[in-house]
Amino acid sequence: MTALFALATSLLWGLADFGGGLLTRRNPALMVVVVSQAVAVAVLGAVVVATGGWSEAGPRLWFAVAAGLVGTVAMLSFYKALALGPMGVVSPLATLSVAVPVTVGLVLGERPGLLQVAGIAVAFVGVVLAGGPRLGGAAVQRRAIWLTLVAALDFGTVFTLITEASTDVTGLFLALFVQRVANVVAGGAALYVSARRGGAVLPQGRFPWRLLPALAFVGLADVAANGTYAVAAQHGPVTVAAVLASLYPVVTALAARGFLSERLRAVQTAGAGLALVGTLLLATG
Repeated sequence: MTALFALATSLLWGLADFGGGLLTRRNPALMVVVVSQAVAVAVLGAVVVATGGWSEAGPRLWFAVAAGLVGTVAMLSFYKALALGPMGVVSPLATLSVAVPVTVGLVLGERPGLLQVAGIAVAFVGVVLAGGPRLGGAAVQRRAIWLTLVAALDFGTVFTLITEASTDVTGLFLALFVQRVANVVAGGAALYVSARRGGAVLPQGRFPWRLLPALAFVGLADVAANGTYAVAAQHGPVTVAAVLASLYPVVTALAARGFLSERLRAVQTAGAGLALVGTLLLATG
């Protein structure tokens, strides 16, 4: 179950990040974050009411609030970095986020087996290569690198916090709802401050209704990824769940190939193959 849900996480995150980065190329990053997460809040609110999730309210929800506040910074930083690009460099750098939950898991006493250790190593190398590091290609803005590193640290922190925010599925819906409310509140406050300072809030000064489906997809895919990751981490070793979930750069690269006609270089193909081998080792270990 851990492997299945963690792989679902990588698929959802990869698509959400690709969509968010693409939207941010022509729209203010804050608007993308706030609107996409507001859609997630509306959907999750309905789910919480339908499942009676309010009965699960308790002190653990503070983890969800913290995840929401940290996650806002993570998404804003990462979408801006993806917009600056190139995605082939930005995406694999973000896999450093795996270090946070893996370290926490080891500190808490998790000890992966020999096959799992080998799988973690192979999958991590595969993820970095699948992102397509450009050792001699286009220059990367220093700002993009710093934004990505900030996002990676924050994403890793979110992984850890959201796992602690609930103990069952009903509680998870409530935790994800609270997390997204915190996202919208923090992002909305930043949007207000930006507007007061004369910053760009909406593209061309009006709400882009035609982009609403795409924004909704980004928000819902991201929140679903948080949910599947929490389930994966609660039902198996965090170290395994975190590494498998970090395969999302493979998805991002494939999405760029399919929608933007970006060519997969030999190093990316080799990386995808290694990531698959690592995944099999983790799943069977």
